[in-house]
Amino acid sequence: MKGTNLGEFEELVLLCVLILEDGAYILRIQEELKKQANRKVAMGALHATLARLEAKEYLNSELAGGSQERGGRRKRIYELTTSGKSVLAEVRQMRDQMWGQVANFSLKTIGLALV
Repeated sequence: MKGTNLGEFEELVLLCVLILEDGAYILRIQEELKKQANRKVAMGALHATLARLEAKEYLNSELAGGSQERGGRRKRIYELTTSGKSVLAEVRQMRDQMWGQVANFSLKTIGLALV
């Protein structure tokens, strides 16, 4: 496996793939990032991130059959690998553990509070 560090954007992409299940192709991932994280992402940046996640063996992809609505063009469907699921679990555990060590943290200055 290449690098194992997971960046914040990579984590969001993996989570979107997980949310979308069998329908995780690039346009839907882009839409889900906008919807869930309010992130407008260029298609090129998303392509590069998906390729990097495949190189890290966190994602697999395969070409699905073409559809009439897409002019017969096929789309690449992404799915998390076992390693991808593991790295997401590790990141979540680390974040939860770190947040658990923060005593009485408050974000009152921006109208949010975490207790």
